[in-house]
Amino acid sequence: MKVSIAIPDSSLSEEPTPLDKAMKISQIARACSIFHIDTIYIYKEQSGSDRDRSLLRNLLRYLETPQYLRRILYPISDEFQFAGSLSPLKIPSHIQTSDPKKIRAGDVRDGVVVQYKGKKFVNVGFEQLIPFYSKDDDGKRIIVKFKEGYPALTVKQIEKEEISQYWGYDVKEVSNLYTFLTTWGSTVILTSRKGKSIHKTQKYFDEISHEHILLIFGSPKKGVHEILGKNIGHIPKSQVLNFFSDQATETVRLEEAILGTLAVLNTLTRN
Repeated sequence: MKVSIAIPDSSLSEEPTPLDKAMKISQIARACSIFHIDTIYIYKEQSGSDRDRSLLRNLLRYLETPQYLRRILYPISDEFQFAGSLSPLKIPSHIQTSDPKKIRAGDVRDGVVVQYKGKKFVNVGFEQLIPFYSKDDDGKRIIVKFKEGYPALTVKQIEKEEISQYWGYDVKEVSNLYTFLTTWGSTVILTSRKGKSIHKTQKYFDEISHEHILLIFGSPKKGVHEILGKNIGHIPKSQVLNFFSDQATETVRLEEAILGTLAVLNTLTRN
């Protein structure tokens, strides 16, 4: 089963300081990594801002990037001023040796395509660049698999789908949520306190356990009903579900909703 989520660009609107915004993004990134999220979609919402959307997009991508590639891919920016204080994800793509002598055939590693003296190489975080024959543009992040270990260190490019371990999430932007949902083509779950309680839907979760599920979360000020309006009833293969039945708090914060929903979904869809 694959799971992706969609969150609004207004997700940070109620966080008063840049540090608070960064901490919230870190919590979202951690929750998504714990539960193997495939893609985080950021959709435009009326109360969202360009500045918050940029911060949300870039910091989520930064946190998912292995530490040894961050200086190459991300120039110094105020958006990353609190990045050093945030919890690391420690997903398999991040837990990599810095010693090339420990590399064995079959190892997988993220890298960045670079050009040096007219030739293409891949930078995988070692002091030495590895020859790499590719049409990819300089600066593109790729995944390579070592055909030979140290000292040869020859590589081939592979896709994320070829890796058995979780290798991180992608971050994409969506201009219109309703249009995006109508073209999704698989299961859509809209999370809302107005939805049907999950306690009555076990059969439904059994049926979707092998699909690519898209979870939609509302904004701090508007739920999915307010955001989608009458269109909420015209989304193919969708359900509106309440994952927090009988909640004692007036509201559930977005980062709490993501972590709680993913934990419950993980339990309900395990065969």
